[in-house]
Amino acid sequence: MALRSDHNPHGRRLYLPIVGTNGHPTGGVGMPGADAGGPRRPEWLKVKLQTGPNYTELKRIMRGLDLHTVCEEAGCPNIYECWEEREATFLILGDKCTRRCGFCDVMTAKPDAVDEGEPERIAEAVRAMGLRYVVLTGVARDDLPDGGAGIWAACVRAIRVAVPGCGVEVLPADFKGGEADIATLIEAEPDVFAHNLETVRRLHARIRPAFGYDRSLEVLRIAKRLRPGQVTKSNLILGMGERPDEVPEALRDIAGTGTEIVTLGQYLQPTKLHLPVDRWVTPEEFAGHARTGEAMGIAHVEAGPLVRSSYHAGKQLSRAMAAASA
Repeated sequence: MALRSDHNPHGRRLYLPIVGTNGHPTGGVGMPGADAGGPRRPEWLKVKLQTGPNYTELKRIMRGLDLHTVCEEAGCPNIYECWEEREATFLILGDKCTRRCGFCDVMTAKPDAVDEGEPERIAEAVRAMGLRYVVLTGVARDDLPDGGAGIWAACVRAIRVAVPGCGVEVLPADFKGGEADIATLIEAEPDVFAHNLETVRRLHARIRPAFGYDRSLEVLRIAKRLRPGQVTKSNLILGMGERPDEVPEALRDIAGTGTEIVTLGQYLQPTKLHLPVDRWVTPEEFAGHARTGEAMGIAHVEAGPLVRSSYHAGKQLSRAMAAASA
């Protein structure tokens, strides 16, 4: 399924041309090739549109409470399926990120002031939507002394009060590796603490220039160290220029942090100003990576072309817990 025509509703632009991992410019504002068509998607990436009453209702609730979802901001191909099942991932701390990654369609710009009322509105939305498992993600807020950790923790606690027993998964940026800020969030006791590695070591600095490969791994280790028993999770996006034989190394590095859940999915280019798709990864290759990761000791690896970190997140946790106790 092609991404929705309004996946970039603000007409946002990245101010530098994206360079593909093969070293060639992919096109940008005023650059040759900016309007060139991308490679045709294979059949396994074509998704049937599934709008329905639940999708419409969830969108109404989100807009009524002035909230953002990463489902919309990142142009997720699973938005219709997840929203019809009343699953959603909330994007907190606004919709403007202080960092810029080559694959991400969230706007890079100076963020707005922190909305101190956001945690209560998130909790109200969770209650109104009848959710039992919630994923919170957020933009990087390097403009804030604590990276937004206080708001993260407040959101977790507000959800616990509004909907007792609701599972809460958090997917923050790296807080620049600051242990005190990570601790602020961990003290709110999320069910899952996720931080995404996203790509292999060779490509990391080019694709995620404001992050660090080893720092992302350390964030996962810190979460484990701060709260014994804390379930952690990470993600890899394939099709951005990695070689198939590089993926096991990244899985091994994640496994070395003690992480229980890993997701792997296909990169889909949000706009022609973003990193190009390097290759279409087959379902068979994804299945092979899942077997490899679980053989390394990762409790559950969810891998497939349309898998995303928050896709069926509650089920991922249940499968991981079952595997760990087997």
